[in-house]
Amino acid sequence: MILSAQSTTVKEPKITLVGAGPGDPELISLKGINAIKSADVILYDANIDKSLLDYAPEHATKIFVGSPVDDDTYSQETVNKLIIDYALNFGHVVRLKTGDLFVFGRGYEELDNAASYSIQTEIIPGISSAVSVPGLQGVPVTHRGMSDSLWIISATDSKGNLSPDLYTAAKTDATVVIMLGIEKVAEIVGIYQKEGRSRMPVAVIQHGSTKDEKVVVGNIKTIAEAVEEKNIGSPALIVIGAVVGLHPLFQPIREFYEAQEIAL
Repeated sequence: MILSAQSTTVKEPKITLVGAGPGDPELISLKGINAIKSADVILYDANIDKSLLDYAPEHATKIFVGSPVDDDTYSQETVNKLIIDYALNFGHVVRLKTGDLFVFGRGYEELDNAASYSIQTEIIPGISSAVSVPGLQGVPVTHRGMSDSLWIISATDSKGNLSPDLYTAAKTDATVVIMLGIEKVAEIVGIYQKEGRSRMPVAVIQHGSTKDEKVVVGNIKTIAEAVEEKNIGSPALIVIGAVVGLHPLFQPIREFYEAQEIAL
């Protein structure tokens, strides 16, 4: 979808990969905004707040390159080709991506493709939702005496199978943030239950940092039912670990267990 006409002036090709952050448009970096202001073409993902496009020059062409749930989704190969074609023909291309470029953002694939054409590139990192979205809920992904490590895992591998890393992570006391996993929540719960961790705190956050944000908090035993009741869907991330117990919504659960003299 092209939102404005493009100038016919040919410029030196350049590609800037910009991470837009977790969703709130104010969480993009100043450097990212400046890149948008100098763009001749912007290729943007789903879940990008469209107000960010208002920073672009009037002549800039703005192109939506697809959503995982839309029929007009662009394959990564097609996006790679578009980035190169627009850079060679029109000048400065800004590739605007949700979150951070290199946290399940496939940013390196686009960077590597640009390098094969010897086109000047710049990388502007974004705030990853894996850390910022729990943080905005008051949940630290690490906390002294509670969690000393963080795992960020894609729920599935390249073939669509449940990630083997989940089985290992479930054996640890680490905070585990699972991306792209809302459709697999029942299977993920099953992995933790087999490890005897049914009371482990869990939060599921949809559209984190935006006005459409939805949050459910529970434990491994209850979270799948809560997700269904609240109609939580994609995009959402799953946060598993003792640190989720710090969330205000978890306090009634904690009090229940304490009253029953049951350890979490």
